Amino acid sequence: QVQLVESGGGLVQAGDSLRLSCAASGRTFSSYAKAWFRQAPGQECEFVAAINWGGGSTLYADSVKGRFTISRDNAKNTVYLQMNSLKPEDTAVYFCAVSSTVWLGRAKSEFDYWGQGTQVTVSS
Repeated sequence: QVQLVESGGGLVQAGDSLRLSCAASGRTFSSYAKAWFRQAPGQECEFVAAINWGGGSTLYADSVKGRFTISRDNAKNTVYLQMNSLKPEDTAVYFCAVSSTVWLGRAKSEFDYWGQGTQVTVSS
Protein backbone atom coordinates (compact mmCIF):
# COMPACT_ATOMS: atom_id res chain seq x y z
CA GLN A 1 0.00 0.00 0.00
CA VAL A 2 0.94 3.63 0.37
CA GLN A 3 2.47 5.32 3.36
CA LEU A 4 2.36 9.12 3.50
CA VAL A 5 4.27 11.20 6.02
CA GLU A 6 3.71 14.94 6.23
CA SER A 7 6.16 17.38 7.77
CA GLY A 8 6.83 21.09 7.94
CA GLY A 9 3.92 22.30 10.02
CA GLY A 10 4.33 24.66 12.94
CA LEU A 11 3.33 27.86 14.65
CA VAL A 12 3.88 31.05 12.68
CA GLN A 13 2.62 34.61 12.62
CA ALA A 14 0.27 36.08 10.07
CA GLY A 15 2.15 36.97 6.91
CA ASP A 16 4.79 34.30 7.38
CA SER A 17 5.51 31.35 5.12
CA LEU A 18 5.74 27.59 5.59
CA ARG A 19 6.52 24.72 3.29
CA LEU A 20 4.85 21.40 3.91
CA SER A 21 6.29 18.17 2.57
CA CYS A 22 4.67 14.80 2.06
CA ALA A 23 6.90 11.81 1.47
CA ALA A 24 5.31 8.74 -0.05
CA SER A 25 6.57 5.18 0.17
CA GLY A 26 5.27 1.85 -0.92
CA ARG A 27 3.07 1.85 -3.97
CA THR A 28 3.08 5.56 -4.70
CA PHE A 29 0.72 5.71 -7.71
CA SER A 30 3.03 8.27 -9.25
CA SER A 31 0.89 8.56 -12.37
CA TYR A 32 -2.09 9.91 -10.50
CA ALA A 33 -3.10 13.02 -8.62
CA LYS A 34 -1.72 14.12 -5.30
CA ALA A 35 -3.40 16.73 -3.15
CA TRP A 36 -3.50 18.64 0.08
CA PHE A 37 -6.60 18.99 2.24
CA ARG A 38 -7.05 20.68 5.59
CA GLN A 39 -9.37 20.48 8.55
CA ALA A 40 -9.86 23.24 11.08
CA PRO A 41 -11.35 22.49 14.50
CA GLY A 42 -15.08 21.89 14.26
CA GLN A 43 -15.09 22.16 10.48
CA GLU A 44 -15.26 19.79 7.56
CA CYS A 45 -12.14 18.64 5.78
CA GLU A 46 -11.69 20.90 2.77
CA PHE A 47 -9.71 20.77 -0.44
CA VAL A 48 -6.64 22.99 -0.66
CA ALA A 49 -4.67 22.08 -3.79
CA ALA A 50 -3.99 19.23 -6.20
CA ILE A 51 -1.42 18.41 -8.85
CA ASN A 52 -1.22 15.93 -11.70
CA TRP A 53 1.60 13.51 -12.41
CA GLY A 54 3.76 15.82 -14.50
CA GLY A 55 3.12 18.88 -12.40
CA GLY A 56 1.80 20.81 -15.35
CA SER A 57 -1.75 20.96 -14.10
CA THR A 58 -2.85 22.19 -10.71
CA LEU A 59 -6.05 23.05 -8.88
CA TYR A 60 -6.46 25.41 -5.95
CA ALA A 61 -9.19 26.37 -3.56
CA ASP A 62 -10.22 29.98 -4.05
CA SER A 63 -9.20 30.75 -0.49
CA VAL A 64 -5.54 29.94 -1.14
CA LYS A 65 -5.15 30.85 -4.81
CA GLY A 66 -2.23 33.20 -5.29
CA ARG A 67 -0.76 32.42 -1.87
CA PHE A 68 -0.16 28.65 -1.94
CA THR A 69 1.77 26.63 -4.51
CA ILE A 70 1.68 22.86 -4.85
CA SER A 71 4.56 21.02 -6.50
CA ARG A 72 5.91 17.51 -6.69
CA ASP A 73 9.21 15.73 -7.17
CA ASN A 74 8.44 12.31 -8.59
CA ALA A 75 12.05 11.17 -8.23
CA LYS A 76 11.72 11.72 -4.49
CA ASN A 77 8.08 10.63 -4.28
CA THR A 78 7.39 13.88 -2.48
CA VAL A 79 4.73 16.54 -2.85
CA TYR A 80 5.11 20.02 -1.41
CA LEU A 81 2.83 22.86 -0.41
CA GLN A 82 4.47 26.25 -0.26
CA MET A 83 2.28 28.54 1.82
CA ASN A 84 2.93 32.27 1.72
CA SER A 85 1.13 35.22 3.30
CA LEU A 86 -0.42 32.94 5.87
CA LYS A 87 -3.59 34.07 7.63
CA PRO A 88 -5.12 32.97 10.94
CA GLU A 89 -7.92 31.31 8.97
CA ASP A 90 -5.32 28.98 7.44
CA THR A 91 -4.94 27.34 10.85
CA ALA A 92 -5.76 23.65 10.45
CA VAL A 93 -4.37 20.16 10.27
CA TYR A 94 -3.06 19.67 6.76
CA PHE A 95 -3.29 16.26 5.12
CA CYS A 96 -1.72 15.00 1.95
CA ALA A 97 -3.61 12.50 -0.15
CA VAL A 98 -2.92 10.25 -3.11
CA SER A 99 -5.33 9.04 -5.73
CA SER A 100 -5.10 5.64 -7.38
CA THR A 101 -7.68 6.46 -10.02
CA VAL A 102 -7.84 10.08 -11.12
CA TRP A 103 -5.41 12.23 -13.04
CA LEU A 104 -6.51 15.39 -11.26
CA GLY A 105 -9.32 16.09 -8.83
CA ARG A 106 -10.55 17.97 -5.80
CA ALA A 107 -13.10 15.69 -4.18
CA LYS A 108 -12.14 13.75 -1.05
CA SER A 109 -13.73 10.66 -2.55
CA GLU A 110 -11.20 10.69 -5.39
CA PHE A 111 -8.29 10.19 -3.01
CA ASP A 112 -7.65 6.79 -1.53
CA TYR A 113 -4.64 7.19 0.73
CA TRP A 114 -4.15 9.81 3.40
CA GLY A 115 -1.37 10.88 5.71
CA GLN A 116 -1.73 11.51 9.42
CA GLY A 117 -1.60 15.26 9.05
CA THR A 118 0.57 18.10 10.23
CA GLN A 119 -0.63 21.02 12.33
CA VAL A 120 -0.34 24.54 10.99
CA THR A 121 -1.18 27.34 13.40
CA VAL A 122 -1.14 30.97 12.31
CA SER A 123 -1.33 33.60 15.03
CA SER A 124 -2.63 37.11 14.40
